[in-house]
Amino acid sequence: MSVEQAKKTKRNKKRNRFIFRISILSVLVIAFVFALVSNLQKDNTIYEAGDQAPDFMLNQISQNNDMDTFRLSDYKGKGVMLNFWGTWCKPCKKEMPYMEQLYPEYKEKGVEIIAVSLDSTELVVDRFIDDYNLTFPIPYDASGEVKDLYKIGPIPSTFFINPDGTIEHIVEGALSLESLEKHLQDIQPSSL
Repeated sequence: MSVEQAKKTKRNKKRNRFIFRISILSVLVIAFVFALVSNLQKDNTIYEAGDQAPDFMLNQISQNNDMDTFRLSDYKGKGVMLNFWGTWCKPCKKEMPYMEQLYPEYKEKGVEIIAVSLDSTELVVDRFIDDYNLTFPIPYDASGEVKDLYKIGPIPSTFFINPDGTIEHIVEGALSLESLEKHLQDIQPSSL
């Protein structure tokens, strides 16, 4: 191989390395731009008092072990206490008896207590329902879709929703019997 051919080969290798590096850099820039645009388009809405409660549909665990469909918008015109909980959560276990105690009275007054389970298996929720003799609706959010929609962090988290579908109060953490009853009174329909 001549000196001239060696120089040409060396230039070709440099050019090929340069093209390879530019290609890799281009792919990285495109991936970065895609991630940035995707993140900006993501729904980062954090709901607060005064916002309309987003509608959702889940399967509901019923007392006869069948699954019924649950849709929040079906309760328009009623006050709704929307509670997010899990069977492993000690504060959730503490407030469940309060919810059950007040449920019959407030159901008559046009307020529905809905407890969205964030557990990974239906069986543990079923046992929990039996252990605590719960009679209010318990939709099952195994995929975490509704948890993500409502941007739930710590549990229990509870949204108190007016009959017109507007969020009245948001409470993170367990509720006492007194605070629960006060919030339920606040979302009672005015005429029933």
